Amino acid sequence: MNPLVKWIGGTTLALLVLLGSALVAGRALEAQEARIAAQDVLAQDVPSVGEPEYTAEPVVQATPPYDPDDPFVIKRVLPIEGPIRYGEWHWDDAGVPPGPLVMTVDLQARVLSVFRGGYEIGAAAVLIGSPDHPTPTGVFPILTKERHNVSEKYGDAPMPWTLRLTWDGVAIHGGSTVELGYASHGCIGTPDAFVSKIYGIARPGDVVIITDGVRANIGSSLAS
Repeated sequence: MNPLVKWIGGTTLALLVLLGSALVAGRALEAQEARIAAQDVLAQDVPSVGEPEYTAEPVVQATPPYDPDDPFVIKRVLPIEGPIRYGEWHWDDAGVPPGPLVMTVDLQARVLSVFRGGYEIGAAAVLIGSPDHPTPTGVFPILTKERHNVSEKYGDAPMPWTLRLTWDGVAIHGGSTVELGYASHGCIGTPDAFVSKIYGIARPGDVVIITDGVRANIGSSLAS
């Protein structure tokens, strides 16, 4: 039992006994004075329900320690407010040192992020596969780059700036309308202006990590 509650309950019981004894003895006035006096003590010693006696300390979530020389540890994320809207993209590589390029795709958020040396330099809302043709999860190296690719499998659909991830047709590419309700056949469709920037710096062998709801923060390792 809470000591404060226990103390209040015991005092109330004592007041009732005091009041009953006073009435039996015929000393109602004295009982009333004693009751008022006891209530004054309660008011002085017991804080009100709406005014707890404590001082709140600010909670600061520290960035976990990491090796600053590890090129796969996330060192910066872009300061993007709120969720990225369909068709929206961001890019800022000013001052970012050279380093290995790693891309991540979160299927739950439908966001592709580009990291160079652990610094996020780009992020965009993307188009992903449908339930019938889902985008696979896993770690995929870029197999080929194809600037003016067209899909023979899907009626010669244009897929400019293709970064092929699997030989059976999964790729990052442009040429798609990135909107709510649209879905690909497993590919990752991105805004043309955004994917053209990726195409300009990506090389075969660079890694793309596709996850389903896995989030990473500063200090997390992309290699894991």
